[in-house]
Amino acid sequence: MRLSHACLAALCLCASAVSAQDADQGRALFQSHCANCHGADADGNGPLAAALLLQPTNLTTLAAGNEGQFPLERVLRRIDGTDPLVSHGSPMPVYGPYFEGVANTPMKLPSGQPVLAPEPMADLVGYLMSIQVK
Repeated sequence: MRLSHACLAALCLCASAVSAQDADQGRALFQSHCANCHGADADGNGPLAAALLLQPTNLTTLAAGNEGQFPLERVLRRIDGTDPLVSHGSPMPVYGPYFEGVANTPMKLPSGQPVLAPEPMADLVGYLMSIQVK
């Protein structure tokens, strides 16, 4: 009985994962917290990029650089700080604590496995997924 409840819960997570993110809200978060380094168009050419030890990634080509699959887990880990990238003397991201919170927004990894993220982080990642070049 417990297994069937777990399967049902997983199916619900997967079914709602597609519509769980608000890309418009994610764009606003990106402009507020990420554009200074990654650029207003997420192309890696923000006004602060020249001051960084490592140049910011072009976030519009994440899927293209990963065999056409958006690297959701890696992006989530970079944002929440569990996969830090030292580029300006401190772990990436600078605004990591802003995106902390209750992980209650479902997202689906390319493997099909559901993962939960705080709503602001899911919105931000939803926006990044929406701007990938083909």
